[in-house]
Amino acid sequence: MLKLGFIHRIKFFVERQFIKGAGFQLLVVLLFIGLISVVGGALVAWSGDAFPDLRSAIWWAFLRLTDPGYLGDDEGAWIRLVSTLLTVSGYVVFLGALVAIMTRKLISIMDNLERGLTPVTLKNHLVVLGWNNRTLPLVRELLGPSRQMQRFLERNAASRLRLVVLSAEASAASRLELVNEAGIGHRARQVILRAGTAIQPDALSRVACLDASAILLPSHVQGPDNLVSADVETLKALLSITAQGRAADRALPLMVAELQDLHKLPVARRAYPGPLEVVASDATISRLLVQNLIHPGLSAVYNELLTAADGNEILVRSAPALIGHSLQELAQACPDALVLGLLKPDEDGWKVDLLAPRNSIVEEGDRVVFMASDYDATQPQTQRINTHGMSASSLPEVMSRQADTPLHQRVLILGWNRRVPALLAEMASYSNRTFDVDLVSVLPVKMREKAISHYPGNPSGAPNLKYRHYQADYMVEEELRRLDLASYASILLLSSDHLVSGEEADARALVGHLQLEGLVEKLPQHPQILLELSDPDNETLLNLPHTEVLVSPVILSHLLAQIAMRREIRVVFEELFTVGGAEIFFHPQEEYPLGAEASFQNLEKAAEQKGELALGVYQPRAAPGKRLQLNPPHSQTLALQPEDQIVVLGFSSSSD
Repeated sequence: MLKLGFIHRIKFFVERQFIKGAGFQLLVVLLFIGLISVVGGALVAWSGDAFPDLRSAIWWAFLRLTDPGYLGDDEGAWIRLVSTLLTVSGYVVFLGALVAIMTRKLISIMDNLERGLTPVTLKNHLVVLGWNNRTLPLVRELLGPSRQMQRFLERNAASRLRLVVLSAEASAASRLELVNEAGIGHRARQVILRAGTAIQPDALSRVACLDASAILLPSHVQGPDNLVSADVETLKALLSITAQGRAADRALPLMVAELQDLHKLPVARRAYPGPLEVVASDATISRLLVQNLIHPGLSAVYNELLTAADGNEILVRSAPALIGHSLQELAQACPDALVLGLLKPDEDGWKVDLLAPRNSIVEEGDRVVFMASDYDATQPQTQRINTHGMSASSLPEVMSRQADTPLHQRVLILGWNRRVPALLAEMASYSNRTFDVDLVSVLPVKMREKAISHYPGNPSGAPNLKYRHYQADYMVEEELRRLDLASYASILLLSSDHLVSGEEADARALVGHLQLEGLVEKLPQHPQILLELSDPDNETLLNLPHTEVLVSPVILSHLLAQIAMRREIRVVFEELFTVGGAEIFFHPQEEYPLGAEASFQNLEKAAEQKGELALGVYQPRAAPGKRLQLNPPHSQTLALQPEDQIVVLGFSSSSD
C-alpha cells in the first residue's frame, strides 16, 4: 500500500472541504488567513521594541495581509521584508481566493436561476410538457393573435396568456430558438422555460401542473431500439400528474396528450381520470396520407385547415345568438363563413353531425361547426337572417352520396417509419377500394414484416390490400430505374425515423425526391407524388411543383393547440379524418351543371342537390400557392377550366 506524506494528507483534507461548497471554501480561506497572520506575527514579534506582545504582532500581520496600504509605514529591513511577504500573500489568498469563491458562487446562483429550477407561482396558465419538433410550431400557434385564445382565457378567468414550457435543458439556446422562430420573435418573453422532463414528478411540480388551465403533452420520436417508447413516457407523465392530484386532493386540469399508438387510448384513460383529449399521431397522419392518395390535391386543403398559415380553419362556436335558428339561417347570417354542421352533447361527450340538414335548429347546448378565416366571421349578422325570404323548412335535406364502384390503385412507398403499419391498416379500411402496394426500404424485410404482423388488427390478411417488400435504397438512381414507375398511380416518400434527427431524415427524403422527379418527368403520365416531412423548418417547402407535401409535426401541433383551446373540436377532426361519415372530396367540375362564369353561390346550390357542401375550388394550372380557393366570396366568379376540381364535404361511400 502506498503511504501518503503529510503534504498529501493536507491536500486531501483541503480538497474535501472545497467540494462541500462556498461556505466550506470560505472557511478554509479564513483558516489560511489566520495561519499566515500567526506565522507573520511570530516572525516579527521578537524584533526589537516595535511590538509590545505577540497579540499586537499578529494584528499587525493581519492588517498587512488584508490591506496593502500599510506597506510604506514599516521601518527596519526585517519588518519590511515580512510585511512585503504578507502583502503579496494577501493579494493571493485574501483577494484572489476570496473573490474567486464569491464570483463562482454568484455565477452558480445565476446559472441555477437560468436553468429554470425555480417552481412557477402561476394559476390558469398553459403548460407544454416537452421540447421536441412539435414544440416551436405549437408555441407559435398558442402565442398568435386569435379570438379563440381570447375566449379560452375568458373561460378560464385569465387576464393574459402565460405559457410554461418544460424542457430537458432550459438553456439560453432554447430561448434563442424561440426568439428566432418565425411568428414568435419578441413574444418569446411570454414563454417561461423550466428544466426537466415529463417523466420526473419534481419537474411536473416545477411547472405547477395542477394549477394550469390546460396541459399539452406532445410526443417525441424515440429510436427504434429504445425499450422506453414515447407512449410509455406519456403514460408515465399522466400517472405522475394523477398521483399529485390525489395527494393534494385537487381536481385534474384538461390534458391534451399525443399518443403515437391509438390502441393505447384505453390505457391513457385509466392513467388519467380527469378531462382528457388524445391525438393519435400515427393514425391521424396515416389517415391524411391515405385520403390524399385517394384524392390527389387534398394536401393543399389540409395544409390550409391544419396549420397556422393564412387562410381558413375549422372553428366551433356556441352563443345565445345561435339558438333557435336553422343552419340555413346561420349560413345567411354569416356570409364570410361556411356552416359545416352541428355538435350535440351526449353521454360520451359530443356527437358530431357534419352535413346536418339545412333546416336543423340549433338548440341550447349545441355547438355550430364553421369553416372561416377568423373567429369573427362566425358571428351572425342578425339583420341578414331570412333576407332572401327563404323558408328554412322548405330546404331539402342533405342525402348520402351514392357508393362508388370499387377502384384499384397501385402505390409505391419509398422509405420506412413506424407509421407504415398504420398506413397499411388505413388502406385496408377502405372496403370500396383495392390497394397494390410496393414497399421499398434499406431496412431488412424480416424487420418490416415483423412490425406489420405485430400491429393490432394486422393488415396483412385484408382482402383488398396486397403489398410486397423490396430491399433497396431509393437514394441510388439505378435502384429507382429498376422499378416500373409508370405503373404506379401514386408514389409516397416517407421521412425516416431511424436517423439521428428530423433534419437528416428530411434531407435524405428531399434528395430522393429530386432524383424521383428527374425520372418521372420523362413518363407519359406523371404519377402523384406525396412527400411527408418531419422537420417543421421545412414548412416553406409546401409549394413544391408537381409534389404534395405534408409536414407532420406542424399538423399535429395545430391539432393539439386547437383542441386545447376548444376541446369539442377533436370529434370534428376525427369525423373528417376517419373512413366513413363526412369527408372532404375532390370531384371534376364536369359533374356539376355550371358554366365557366358561374359564381360560388351557384356552385353551393349545385352541390346541395347532390347532398354535398361546396367548400371551394382546386385549380391545378394556377401558380403554386394559389391553386386552392376555400370559402371564396359567394358572388365571386370561379372561371372554371376543364381540369379544375370542386372541393366538397360529403359522405363517404363506405358509410352507405
